[in-house]
This record gives sequence, structure tokens and C-alpha cells, in this order.
Amino acid sequence: MTNIPSPAEELRILDLELRGLDARRTQLLQRRAWLIGALQRAATPAPPPPRQVRAPEATPPNVQNALLTLGGILLTIAAVAFTLVSWGHLGIGGRSAVLAAVTLTALGVPVLLLRRKLRSTAETVAALGLALTVLDAYAVHAVALPRADALGYTAAASAVLAALWTAYGLSFRSLRLPLPLAVVTGQLPLFLWARAADAGDHATAAALLVTAALDAAVALRVSDPVIRTVATVGACATGLWGALAAGQLSWSATDLPAAAAAGALLILGASIALVAAWLIAEPPAATASAFAGGLLIAAATGGVLREALPAAWTVPAYLVCAVALLAVVRTALPRPVLRGIAGAALLVQALAALWTLPAVVTALLGPTNWAAKAWSGAPRDMDDALALPGLPVQHPVMAALVLATVAGVLSTAHRLLLPALEHPGEAPQGPTAAAPASAPGTGPTAAPTSTPPLDAISATRCAALALAWAALLVLPSALQLPYAIGVSAYVALAGALLAVASRVGSKAVGLTSLGLAVSSSVSVAFLALASVEATLGTLGALTVLFLAATVFAARRRTATPGVAPAAACATVAYATAFLSAAGTAWDLRPEHIGLLVLVVPALSALSAARLGPHPLTPPVEITGAVAGGLAIVLTAGHTATLALALALGGVIAAGTALRTDRRRAGYAAGVLFLLASWVRLAAWDVTTPEAYTLPVTVPALLIGALRLRRAPETSSWTAYGPGLAATLLPSLVAAWSDAHWQRPLILGSAALLITLAGARHRLQAPLVLGGTVLALDALHELAPYIVQVVDTLPRWLPPALAGLLLLAIGATYEQRLRDARRVRDVLGRMH
Repeated sequence: MTNIPSPAEELRILDLELRGLDARRTQLLQRRAWLIGALQRAATPAPPPPRQVRAPEATPPNVQNALLTLGGILLTIAAVAFTLVSWGHLGIGGRSAVLAAVTLTALGVPVLLLRRKLRSTAETVAALGLALTVLDAYAVHAVALPRADALGYTAAASAVLAALWTAYGLSFRSLRLPLPLAVVTGQLPLFLWARAADAGDHATAAALLVTAALDAAVALRVSDPVIRTVATVGACATGLWGALAAGQLSWSATDLPAAAAAGALLILGASIALVAAWLIAEPPAATASAFAGGLLIAAATGGVLREALPAAWTVPAYLVCAVALLAVVRTALPRPVLRGIAGAALLVQALAALWTLPAVVTALLGPTNWAAKAWSGAPRDMDDALALPGLPVQHPVMAALVLATVAGVLSTAHRLLLPALEHPGEAPQGPTAAAPASAPGTGPTAAPTSTPPLDAISATRCAALALAWAALLVLPSALQLPYAIGVSAYVALAGALLAVASRVGSKAVGLTSLGLAVSSSVSVAFLALASVEATLGTLGALTVLFLAATVFAARRRTATPGVAPAAACATVAYATAFLSAAGTAWDLRPEHIGLLVLVVPALSALSAARLGPHPLTPPVEITGAVAGGLAIVLTAGHTATLALALALGGVIAAGTALRTDRRRAGYAAGVLFLLASWVRLAAWDVTTPEAYTLPVTVPALLIGALRLRRAPETSSWTAYGPGLAATLLPSLVAAWSDAHWQRPLILGSAALLITLAGARHRLQAPLVLGGTVLALDALHELAPYIVQVVDTLPRWLPPALAGLLLLAIGATYEQRLRDARRVRDVLGRMH
């Protein structure tokens, strides 16, 4: 029968065809335009490439400078060769005339060249003249003063040359070389004079420092950038050299006068640096110079105190000087200078704190040695308890004193130091800055202060807290307290830190306190392993402390976020450790200790249920689950106890799954119950696979049926596939290796029923799985007979049958494809 479309449908089809024709016509027109353009471009000859002009590799000024430099070098070489080789062929008069004529000519010609505005040539000839003056000095020493001391003559000659070059440069300011070379030469006279006079190390250091002072004066007075740069480099080099030499003398001093002499040199260097910092206008340079001056003052005073006090007070002596140096921060000095001095003082304090590192490491990590000798007996005192082989600790009392002092300084930094050092937008101060007006009789106006940023305040508070904690950590060993008192002190320290972490509102300080508390608790937990009583008492106390911190931080709205969850995790961990230690103290076997530890996950689950949707719930549940895992591991050595532990864990998980927000815990409960049943079957020496698989299949099929009833769109593979595969596949493997007929018969019957059920309810998973298992099971049963039949057939018959089968399939290929598609469609319509 022919179906004629309605007029509306036919009109819609015509419109579609017309739109398609329009689109095709547009496409063809665009292609035609492109082809025309391509043909036109191919017909037009390409223009020749432009001729590239090679750029010059050097500019005329560069060529001129290169030629002048090369000429100057050659003339200098010629002068040197004449002085060294041809000098002996002339008499005294000839020598003097040649030297005078050549030197004066070389120094006078630049004047004429400058008048003709030939500056580059004048610079070259002037450099030659300056080099000739050096040769003149050498010639005078070789002829007129051959017996003079080389160092002494060099010192005098360098001074004379520096003076001559300075005068020459000031006379002809257009020349750029004489004055910088005069500054460079000026670095030598004082140092060489001190070495020539054998004045000693102190005089040599003094000469270097005086040279640095002269360089600094030049750098601050002149305006020429080249001269200022050369003088600055010279001041830094000679000043650093002199300061290091003076510091070495101070450190190696063996008596108080030598230390005082070295200290005077250091004070001289500090005065130079501080005066330079006062006069420099740029804040970075002024701060750096003041920083160096502060370090030198601390080194000078500390070196004198080191010789005046016993050897144990060496580091505290330098620390006292650094703390006293901070007093200048509240003065009216320029702000960059104050920052530099404060930085130097803080650096000395940081180095002093670093000196205490061995003592802190010993106090913190020394208790870990008790893990290898647990419950071997309490030591005599804390010094023996914390001994760490290979890490000697010197003066633990002084270490605690140093840490406490630095902590005290930092604790006041946000109130005293930071407001004086931080002042955004303030212009650099110096002697030329205008002082603010003040009322008569009121004195100078106080420097304005500002509130330091919160991050700086938090950083100083955290550092002060960490140093105070380190001081208290070292103190029991330093005082050689008895073991019991030392352990109690460490527990009290952890409790105090937890109290700070629970009450403070600053996040940085709260987290720092929490981290220090956890570190202290872990350290004292290892330290308590020396005896049974200490272990149980310490672990119990830590459990209570962390539990109290958890409750308090959870109830306090201003508490630092993260403190309560971390404390809750630590509470569960220490409760687990306490129960484990208690079980060991009661001489329980490991599997029984595991059962005892299961109390922790049970209590954690109850606490989580009581908390409900609370931020503490996840950490409590997670740590409780970890404790449960530890309990199961402890029972792994005994099969029956392991099955019981798994079952109890399943009970805990099932109880958790009763909550609406923890339904997924039911999967864990099912897994634990299944594992418990498997372990119990293994303990009974049951090897039948169905005993292991049926406890999985039945609940899985029930759950699948419930899910399919609630969500009919669920696939049968999701609902029934896992449960059916859990039993059918292991049973099929067992049936293929089973020599008896009972298992294949039961498996085939079950597979037949599953296949029929899948066909009846049009479910894909039961139909495919049941049919596959049924076919393979039947093949297994018919395999012996097939083998017998094959053995009785002629050898040519199987290939012939295979060929006929292929011919039949080829002849009905299309029909087979339609049948296959029909089967696929039928299966596709099933769930």
C-alpha cells in the first residue's frame, strides 16, 4: 500500500530540498571564486627578492676607541721595553732627560687635544702619561734608591702617585681616568706602610679601617658617579678586610688587654659604618651600613666580655651585647639606621639560638632511644634519659638561658621593636632633614609610630613561643631533674601548650602551639617507655589532656580552626596506645590486645553518633577506623580471634550505618561480616567454594532486588550481576576440576533456573550469565563423550565437516546476520 503525504508534510519536504540547493549553490560559488584567484596569482610573476644590505658591525666611535686603546697599549709596551732594556745605554743625564721629556709630553699633550675637542685621543694619551709616572717611580727606585725597602718605597710611591694623579685630575676635569685611578692607588699607602714597618696585626687592621674611612668620605663628598662607585667599592673591600682581621684578633685574644685592643678596632670599624649610614640618603645602603656597624659593636663588646667571664658564658656574653644593642631602636636615629642596627642585633640572637640546636635536638629526639629498650627500668635522672649518642651538648644550662632570653626579646618585639621600625610612607631621615617644630620647653618631637602588620606580630609571637618551648624542653636535662619529675614536667608542658592552642584567637599562634604540644607529647610518650608505670601514667594523662583540649576548643567559638580536629585525632591515637600498653602490661597475647583495642573504634563511633553533623565527626571516625584496623592486625596471628574481631568491626560499622548520613558504612559492615565468615570457615578447614560465595550472593541478590524495586530503571547487571557472578563463576571453575557428578549437576540445574528466570522477567544479566554457565557446564559433562566420538571418527571427517559448516554459513550469511541482530535487539531490550 502506498502512503501519500499530506499537503503540509509535502510542503515541508520541498522547503528542505530548496534550502539544501541554496546552500550547495553558495558553496560552489565560493569554490569558483577561490579557483579564479589561484589562477590569477599563478599567472602573475613573483617580484625579485629585495637586495639585503649588510649592516656595519661596528660604529665609528667604537672603531675610534679601539684604535686609540690599541695605540695607547702599544706605546705603553714600548715605554716599558725602553725602561727595562735600553735604560743602561744612557747616562744619568740622558736618562733623566728622556724620562722627563716623555712623561711631560704624555701629560701635556692631552691639554692641546682637549682644546681641539679630541677627547678620546686625550684620554688615551693621558692614560699613557699615567702609566709613565708608574715607570718613573720604578726607575727612581732602581737607580737612585736601590737599597730602599721595597714595601716602604711602594707605599711612599703610591701615596705620591695618588696625590699627583689627584692634582692632575682636578686640573683637567674633562679627563675621566686620573681621579678614579688616584682613588684606586690610594688604597695601598697605609696598608703597605703598616706591613713595611712591621707594625703588627693590630696596626695593619687599623690601616685598613682608616683607608676605608677615607674611601667613605670620598664616596660621600664627590658627585661624580664613577669616582663614587670606585670609592664605595674600595671602602667596602678595605672595611670588610679590616673588620675581618679585627674580628679574628678579637676571637683569638687570650687575655683582656688583647681583647680590648681588638675591640677598639672593631669599634672604629663600627663608627665608620654608622657615620656612613647616618650620612647616606638611600635607605637600602644606609640600612646595610648600619647593619655592619651593629655587628661590629656586638663583636667588640662580646669579645671583651668573653675574656672577662668564664668560658661557659661566651655565647651568652655576645647575646647580652646584642640585646643591649636593641636599646638604640627607641632613639631618634634615622629609621634606616635603626633597621640596620636592629637587624644586626637579631642576627646575633639568631646565631646564639642556633648554638643551642644540639641541646634542643637531644631533648626532643633523645627519648626515641627507649623504643629499643622499653620497660628496661627508669634512669637515674633526665640527663641519662635524654642522652643521644654522637651529639654532644655543651652547657645545657646556658642553652636554656639563651633560648629564654631570645624568647623574651621576641615576645616584646611587637610592642617595642616593630612600631619603631615600621612606618609606611616615611621619608629617609638624615642630618640634612628638617626637624619638626616643637613648642618651647617641650623638647624634640617624638618620632611617629605605627601599628605593625598582623603577620609580623604573629610571626614574632610564634617565634617567641617556639623558643620558650625549646628552653623548657632543655631545662629538665640541664638541671638534671629526677626521671619522674622530668616526665611530669614534659606532660605539664604539653598540657600548657594545649591550653594556649585552645584559648588563643590567633590562627598562627594556635597552630604553632598545637604543633609544639604534639611534638612534646610524642617525645614524652617515648621517654615514658622506660618503665611500665611511667608508660601507663603518661599515655593516660596525654589522652585526658587532648580530650579536654578537644572539648574546650570545640565549645569555644573564637578557637583556632583545626585545633579541635587535630586534638581529637591525638586523643584517639593516645587512647589506642594506652589500651595497647595496658594489655601488654597485663601479659595479654597480641590477639587479645587487639580485642581490647576494639574499644577505641566503638567509643569513636558512639562519640560520632552523639556529635552528629559536627566538624569533629570525620576526624573522630577516621582515627577510630585506623584504630580498628590496628586491632584487626593485632589479631591476625590467631584465626578464630581474627574472625571475632572482624565480626565486632562489622557490628561497629553496622551501628554507624544506622545514621542517615552514614548509610555507606553498611558496605564496610557487609565486607567485614563476609570476611569474618570466610575466616571462620577457613578456621574450620572448609574448602567448598560455595560456602564462601553463597554468603555473598544471597545478600547481594536481596539488595539488588530492593534497588530494582525502588529504581526500575536500574540495569540488571548492576542489580544482579555481582551477586550471581560471585557464586556461578567460582562454582564453574570448581566444577571443571571436579571428578564427581554432583557439583556439575547442581550447578547446571541452578544455571538453568537462573536462565529461565532471566527469560521470564526479560532480565539480561541472569539470562546471559545463567546461559553461559549452563553451556560451559554441559560442555564439561559432554567433553569425555565428544573425545571418544572424535577418536572413533576417521581423520578426514572433522575437516570435511568443518568445510561443510563454512559453506552453509556462507550461503546463509545474510540470514545469520539478521538472526544475530535480532538476538542483539532482544537482549538490548532487556534490563
